[in-house]
Amino acid sequence: MADAGRARKIADRIKTLIAANVASIVKDPDLGFITITDVRVTGDLQHASVFYTVFGDEAQREKTAALLEKNKGKLRSFVGQQIQIRLTPSLDFFADAIPETAAHLEDLLREAKDRDAAVAAAAEGATYAGEPDPYKKPEDASDLDDADARS
Repeated sequence: MADAGRARKIADRIKTLIAANVASIVKDPDLGFITITDVRVTGDLQHASVFYTVFGDEAQREKTAALLEKNKGKLRSFVGQQIQIRLTPSLDFFADAIPETAAHLEDLLREAKDRDAAVAAAAEGATYAGEPDPYKKPEDASDLDDADARS
């Protein structure tokens, strides 16, 4: 079992290699504008999970996923030639959910901002329900003298 540092270095190298060369290896006009976001390699260096995003609609994502699956062997051969370790890790491609998550967070932030603006607009002309100073205070100095005399 390799140490975590070596696995991380190999994952970074695989990410760089695939990101730079995926278009030249796949050579298909249906391949979308793809970005390799992350690669994770198991501790025994046998399997690599490659995470990617595709710019475009759902049909473009499906075409790109099919092309990556179809050309998995070519990509693995290329990676094996470049990193030259004893066993080349198998590649599994996964569509990354980062753009959908980011869009959802943007929607939530926009909704919170709208609610804050509505609360600020409602509070702009608001007044106190009672008196501005709700604490009781003696009205004049004679009330203070009476209170001291009783104690």
